Amino acid sequence: MANHEIIVIGASAGGVEALAALVQGLPADLPASLFVVLHLGPHSASVLPQILSQKGTLPARHARDGEAIEPGRIYVASPDRHLLVRHGRVRVSLGPKENSLRPAADPLFRSAAQAYGRRVVGVVLSGTLDDGTAGLQAIKSRGGVTIVQDPRDALFAGMPRSALEGVTIDHCLPITEIAPLLVRLAYEPVKGGGEQPMSDEYEKEAEIAEFDLAVIQDDAQRPGVPSGFACPDCGGALWELHEGELIRYRCRVGHAWSPSSLLAEQSEALESALWTALRALEERAALSERVAERFALRGHTRPTERFREQAAESRRRAALIRQVLLNGEPEAETAAGTPAEAEAANLKDGADEPAPRGEAGPERPPGVESSG
Repeated sequence: MANHEIIVIGASAGGVEALAALVQGLPADLPASLFVVLHLGPHSASVLPQILSQKGTLPARHARDGEAIEPGRIYVASPDRHLLVRHGRVRVSLGPKENSLRPAADPLFRSAAQAYGRRVVGVVLSGTLDDGTAGLQAIKSRGGVTIVQDPRDALFAGMPRSALEGVTIDHCLPITEIAPLLVRLAYEPVKGGGEQPMSDEYEKEAEIAEFDLAVIQDDAQRPGVPSGFACPDCGGALWELHEGELIRYRCRVGHAWSPSSLLAEQSEALESALWTALRALEERAALSERVAERFALRGHTRPTERFREQAAESRRRAALIRQVLLNGEPEAETAAGTPAEAEAANLKDGADEPAPRGEAGPERPPGVESSG
């Protein structure tokens, strides 16, 4: 009988520490393969395989496209490449980014669920925002096992908290208790009957991550409904997808977003627009003052006053935007101005960072295991 032979792990901020602690508890003869996604910049030099090899007994290396999957190995995603799992093989892909990330945990988790069903164990560790939540939902839908690091134990609670809030999680544990559970699951026969079928939507999502152009360009079979929102990466229309209780968005060329990641990206775009507006207003004020000086030298009173008033108005608006950028909101006395100023006073950055360790984590949903 098959065991839980595929273990997929996603982590972000605080993930190196969590992964190092995790691999220390895994034996050299573990009858399972580990696949690890740690969020990295596209031009980063990743030394994670060396760290994991030194901390534990399992050999770790960056995954190579097409190589055979072997038990007792750790396959690590390379910078700017999705790590995917196919039947007996590793895939490395330049497919569309998800939540502005490549590598991302969600594509790895979905591909493993598609290929191995009940034999998959999905693990979400420390990190910000919510990568991994949709992937755990795919694993859960196929009968796999879902595990998250206890948010109160994580350096950054965002990813574990999102998974707990969005998916029915099997085990919520501190990092020291996850390795013994993985060892037990690796030797434990898979429970239940035959494989649960994977939905067409999940199948398409997994194929998009491999950059399957036939799937990406198939408008007739595109899942979801138009959302009315635009993709921050390419400007294309986003389709709204429903996966269990989760809502996600994907554009024509395959970029995918969760609501939280989309809001965070929109907040960055808003800040960029405000800086552009500030620069334009300050340039307008400087130009108006220069023109006013020229009219003043010629003795033209009315145009001088008009351009000086225009400069002063631009300075006032620039000061308001500067307050929004520096403080998140304008000062009370500044906000009470023109209608345009009053409207600008309501602009705020709505993307909250997940809480670091030390803050109270969420209550575990009923049925979530608290210890190994």
